[in-house]
Amino acid sequence: MKKNTPKLTSDIVQNLFHDQYPGAEIKFGYVSIPAGERLPSEGTTFHEEQEYSFITKGTLKGESGGVPYEITAGEASFIPAGEPHWCVNKGDEPVEIIFALVKA
Repeated sequence: MKKNTPKLTSDIVQNLFHDQYPGAEIKFGYVSIPAGERLPSEGTTFHEEQEYSFITKGTLKGESGGVPYEITAGEASFIPAGEPHWCVNKGDEPVEIIFALVKA
């Protein structure tokens, strides 16, 4: 059986509302990271906005600004604009996150 690898922007991350309001200062969204998935698949990512996230299900491990972390359901995180980061879902269930990207 062939495994379909989700595409980051279209299958995993769902940006809510911002497409309806061009130029908005806040992007609000939802992400479900499948078990075993790493974002990005290699290296690190960053964005121009401040990232505020709330984990609603599961546990993530990763690194932000060179510092390792683990975050689990019921916890929130903040990643400053421009800070390199990555995460991986090492659990057996999807990790679900609600996030806001806020222009600094």
